[in-house]
Amino acid sequence: MFTKLFVELLQKKQLTVYRIAKDTGISQGLMNEYKHGIKSPTMANLIKIADYLNVSTDFLLGRTNNPEVNK
Repeated sequence: MFTKLFVELLQKKQLTVYRIAKDTGISQGLMNEYKHGIKSPTMANLIKIADYLNVSTDFLLGRTNNPEVNK
């Protein structure tokens, strides 16, 4: 579920894995593995990606349809 939602958000926000990798400090190779479903992000990286994309981790994991971050 993460991969599908991650790719959709990349397209919607017109972002590249290179940009997210550079801004979050996660390696570009690892980001590509997330994008292609080869690996799943660690909890720490999931949080970095969710924060960067301004969505909740639950949304990225497909646990809710609401992308809003609980504040």
